[in-house]
Amino acid sequence: MNIVTAEMSATVWKFTVPEGAEVAVGDTIAILESMKMEIPVEVTAAGAVRFKVTEGSEIAEGAVIAELI
Repeated sequence: MNIVTAEMSATVWKFTVPEGAEVAVGDTIAILESMKMEIPVEVTAAGAVRFKVTEGSEIAEGAVIAELI
């Protein structure tokens, strides 16, 4: 199982794939918003997405956004 973490403190603006979707390396699974900038969250491994946060959540740097199973 691989985890996807936030590279900075931000708000989870939206998910770009549904829960359980199969993704490939480099796919964007979410968009974070910080200081009016949109930050794409890309995966570094393939698998099915299981989100650990909700849209609109405030998250800290290093927070787990999703697991890939």
